[in-house]
Amino acid sequence: MKSPLLAVTAALLMLGATSAADAKGCIKGAIVGGVAGHYAGHHGMLGAAAGCLYGRHHAKEQEKQQQQSQNGQGKL
Repeated sequence: MKSPLLAVTAALLMLGATSAADAKGCIKGAIVGGVAGHYAGHHGMLGAAAGCLYGRHHAKEQEKQQQQSQNGQGKL
């Protein structure tokens, strides 16, 4: 039962990697979230989705901070 689920998850991650420019942080977050969700009650797919969303959010926040520091508008 776990092998087909693992194969499907791996295939989806590989397909998602083709648009990596638009999904910064998503793949890393999905992997971490999927593992955490699996161990927290066999909710790997739900964890992967949540991890992807968090990873994208975190990447956008880092990008904003980086742009602010490059423009000299960082908070003191």
